Amino acid sequence: MKRLPKALIAAVALGSVALVAGCSDEGDPVSFDGPTAKAPAAQQSGGGSGGGTTDKAAAEAAAKTLMPTGPRAEFTTQNTLDDGTKIGVTAMDGKKSGFQGKVWVWAPKEYFDPKYANSGFPVLIALPGGNGYPKNYWMGTDLKLQSSISKWSQEGKSLPFIVVMPVLNPDAKYYYDGSDIPGQPKMGTWMTEDVPDFVKANFRTFKSRDGWAFMGSSSGAFVGLKSVLQRPDKFKAVIASGPDTVPDSPLWAGHESQRQANNPEKLAKALAAKPDTKDNDVYLAFQIGTKERGMNSLKRFVRDYCKGPVKSRLQVIQDGEHNARTYVKGMGDGSIQWISEHMQAPIPAS
Repeated sequence: MKRLPKALIAAVALGSVALVAGCSDEGDPVSFDGPTAKAPAAQQSGGGSGGGTTDKAAAEAAAKTLMPTGPRAEFTTQNTLDDGTKIGVTAMDGKKSGFQGKVWVWAPKEYFDPKYANSGFPVLIALPGGNGYPKNYWMGTDLKLQSSISKWSQEGKSLPFIVVMPVLNPDAKYYYDGSDIPGQPKMGTWMTEDVPDFVKANFRTFKSRDGWAFMGSSSGAFVGLKSVLQRPDKFKAVIASGPDTVPDSPLWAGHESQRQANNPEKLAKALAAKPDTKDNDVYLAFQIGTKERGMNSLKRFVRDYCKGPVKSRLQVIQDGEHNARTYVKGMGDGSIQWISEHMQAPIPAS
């Protein structure tokens, strides 16, 4: 993690957070407004320039952070975690895709700590397997994604990600491969343009791709993998669990050139041919259980396409099956730490 933050671990251990929220009951309004940001000391009236480390930390946070751009969405409570943090939900109109769908969000308790009032937070866009419509199953507390991230953050294994959980498809009939298939809802634009724009409107984020990643299982893993390879200018990493590695929606029929433009094999090959620099690198954390199919094809993908700036790691989960609980376990066994080490951590005030 860039600046693996001891302060973050301490903040989690304190176990306190000032959440601006309504009641914990499902359906009640909830706000993700964090603490009020303050200008760096050197910019405040009478602040001077003698702050030293304090001024440096503030300047770094200001340079890297994008404050919420608005307009603010109205969220209602979907679930409440044991630590008091909330999973909220809202309906989002995709301005660029033209698609409207639900988005669930969760912010870790560090987000509400005043020491991070001027800092962005890394974002993890979490995508489900299956149709991913009308719900994204990561919004439930039963899979323990959010509570695990809190725990791993306390242990220094993970950054305290904001978790964003959009619907994966526009209906439950077809898979759309997270792509702009001609004549269909523009789910590629929804996922890589509208969802990030929505997050930027409502949360303190980072300006650079160092603060943006995907995770997903099965069909959601394909979309996350494809999105990172297709838009390495916007996203740095993905945890792809039990993924497909080629687009296979029946809706591609008659659109072969567009299908290949959304093929992770083609995208990875093209990216791997570029110079191995920090501006080009992406981090693909693959996961697969020993009791599911696809091990050989996934290993072939790593062997053939993960070269140069296309960095990869394969987490083989002993006795793991093709399901979300298996994949959360794999994340804790190393995948979340690996991507966190290559992403931007929140910057505390000194």
